[in-house]
Amino acid sequence: MKDFSDLSEWSPKRLRTLRNNLNNRIETFKNNPNNPKALQPSHALYGMEEGECQELLKKVRELLLKLK
Repeated sequence: MKDFSDLSEWSPKRLRTLRNNLNNRIETFKNNPNNPKALQPSHALYGMEEGECQELLKKVRELLLKLK
């Protein structure tokens, strides 16, 4: 899992990409809750559970709203 403690320093484009990845990952958890697709160890969201993804998505959305 990547370190997301410095999200405020990320560019808007990178934040939007992370938001899209999080939305896709959360959708995967919803569509197949018993066996979500495994991610590669190099993927930024590797090792994160659905709740962690939702919390991070909330933070990313807040940052993107501040940047507008």
